[in-house]
Amino acid sequence: MILVFRHFFRKNYVGLTLWPFIIVKEHCYKEDTILINHERIHLRQQKELLVFFFYIWYIIEWLLRTVLYLDSYRAYQNISFEREAYASENDLGYLARRKPYSFINFLFRP
Repeated sequence: MILVFRHFFRKNYVGLTLWPFIIVKEHCYKEDTILINHERIHLRQQKELLVFFFYIWYIIEWLLRTVLYLDSYRAYQNISFEREAYASENDLGYLARRKPYSFINFLFRP
């Protein structure tokens, strides 16, 4: 289910996935199929890890990468879940072909 909000996000953010919802900024919803695809990839990742473990893994990986890079935004960009979603967001057929736990392939990539 997609929820649309006008003032939910800080200026640099346009989408967020909190199982089972995709939450987007109002102006992004209708024209941005790539954003929706990115967020649907996160829904699949959350489902695979039974939602709770996705969030635990996400936070731990973000914390470790923040210490590694000394930059929280760079850490966010390099979380394995985000790397998979960014790498595949333009491929609208990706989820139909995606193998389970594909985010693991992005865990240690440079």
